[in-house]
Amino acid sequence: MNKRRFKVLGEGSFFGEMVYERAVPRDHPLRQMDQVVDWEPFVERLLSLYRGGGGAVGRPPYDPEVMLKMYLLCHLYGMTHRRAEEFVNDSLSAKCFLGLAVDEPAPDHTTLSVFKQRIEERGGERFMGEMLAELIRQGTGQGIEFGSMQIVDSTAAVANVNTAKDEGRQKKEGKGPRDGSARWGVKHMRRRRNERGEVVKQKQYFYGFKAHVSMNAQAEMITSVVVTPGNAHDGKQFAQLVERDESLGLALGVYSGDRGYDDGANHFLLQSKGLESAILLNDYRTAKKDKNREVWLSLKTSPAYQEGQRQRYKIERKFGEAKQSHRLGRCRYLGWKGFMTQAYMTAMALNLKRMVKVLTGTPFRAQAQALA
Repeated sequence: MNKRRFKVLGEGSFFGEMVYERAVPRDHPLRQMDQVVDWEPFVERLLSLYRGGGGAVGRPPYDPEVMLKMYLLCHLYGMTHRRAEEFVNDSLSAKCFLGLAVDEPAPDHTTLSVFKQRIEERGGERFMGEMLAELIRQGTGQGIEFGSMQIVDSTAAVANVNTAKDEGRQKKEGKGPRDGSARWGVKHMRRRRNERGEVVKQKQYFYGFKAHVSMNAQAEMITSVVVTPGNAHDGKQFAQLVERDESLGLALGVYSGDRGYDDGANHFLLQSKGLESAILLNDYRTAKKDKNREVWLSLKTSPAYQEGQRQRYKIERKFGEAKQSHRLGRCRYLGWKGFMTQAYMTAMALNLKRMVKVLTGTPFRAQAQALA
């Protein structure tokens, strides 16, 4: 086991545990989150990101559990690092959650930024995937029921740049884009009337990144995430999402998705794994008059397909929550790595809220709690 040497906190002091027992209700969502989550497995993973494997080099840092919880607060409440520092210093419930004494200051925002950089540079997407997977394992271990249906979809996040000013600066100063890893992509199709009064479809573009997500329909928890630039095709990420779901040991049975995943390779992948497809078929599949038409008509009328399409609203609702309460619609940071951590931390925040609700019955209203 790694030798741990972290900053000693004062929760157990007179200005800690006794005050919290009186001032912070036991049914507060943050206290209940501490009850339903075992943080030790996360700490074990985070230790590998520290020099000496546990703060043995240099001045004692904050315990990674404290930093992870504070970083989660940023995404639970949609706050910046600086605002998170202010929030913890002003909130007894947040200090209780972090394990700080009442009179103990929160880690400053620069320390939180260093923690984020440590995850990006020394951990990466694989590390964040392991953190998300650990949360799923804890959920299943505590009795949260995961059904056999997975829903896949993607959501766009606009890069943290002013594209008009950025293009002007490039032309004037000859410099590259402020966020060179972001790309232009199609956000959605919009219907409008042209000059002849005809209804036509128009593509709406964005400059940024995409989070491709697989979510269990019954548990309503995100199981896998793939992060790409904005120009990545949704259907091409499908196989990777399925592979990551399989690694979790879930009892997979059906995959549902929109037309963006209607690719022959994706249907064949599911068939080869003994899984059923509920991917929304493009009209040309059933409109064409050839021998393959009957295969698609049979799929379209199957109970699994129809149920999969009925369940798709759940992931759209989850994305709405992610954008409205957790600000996933816009990148917090510059670069692919920055959005990668944002996407995974938002997924973890959403899953934590869901775990608290399912296991304790307490809804976690992020915006209301942040203002309290």
